[in-house]
Amino acid sequence: MDTIAHSSHSKYFLYIAIAFVAVQLISNTVAVKLIELGPLIISGATLIFPISYIFGDILTEVYGYRASRKIIWSGFGALVLMSFFYWFVQHLPAPAFWQDQAAFDTILGAAPRIVLASMIAYFAGEFSNSFILSRMKVWMEGSHLWMRTIGSTVVGEGVDSILFATLAFYGTMPTSALLTVIVSIYVVKVAYEVLATPITYAIVGKLKRAEGIDAYDRGISYNPFHLSEEV
Repeated sequence: MDTIAHSSHSKYFLYIAIAFVAVQLISNTVAVKLIELGPLIISGATLIFPISYIFGDILTEVYGYRASRKIIWSGFGALVLMSFFYWFVQHLPAPAFWQDQAAFDTILGAAPRIVLASMIAYFAGEFSNSFILSRMKVWMEGSHLWMRTIGSTVVGEGVDSILFATLAFYGTMPTSALLTVIVSIYVVKVAYEVLATPITYAIVGKLKRAEGIDAYDRGISYNPFHLSEEV
């Protein structure tokens, strides 16, 4: 198949898009928790966020970069809304008998910085991932999916990990600890993608057969702000 993706007529595109955005929101909510796993120090988001890259790979591979671009922006908008409403609710007056304001501030009150860091890292990382996978698919004529998903993740997760950890945690911990966090979350995320490759293969294969779609991004604009192209 060498077709143009028409996501508006897809059976499953909407569900994948919703799952992609949901993972983004959940990841940013749990990102404030740091977890120590042996020599590794990771944020709670590290265990969940890589799933969004799997969904991103599936969206780009099956429906094309233009469809992924719109969903990436949808996730970005959802993060902005989440951040605003966390801030809004945090600053509403609470009754005197409610004693959990400090706990709310500690967990969700930290969200604006986390979400800002995540939005910048998300924007750069997701578009890097989608662009690399899209171009590699054309260069490789659709072969070696494993090489494309892992290769795009190595770049995208690298960009994301460096930007997110630096912007979210710089000044809150020693530099050596920050570097440990960056390396740890990067290693875990890439390993996550490698281990999930068989699952990605299975889902991509079933979707292409079910949808009758296998998009090749030839002659398109890769400008992330160019949202007017039909998909």
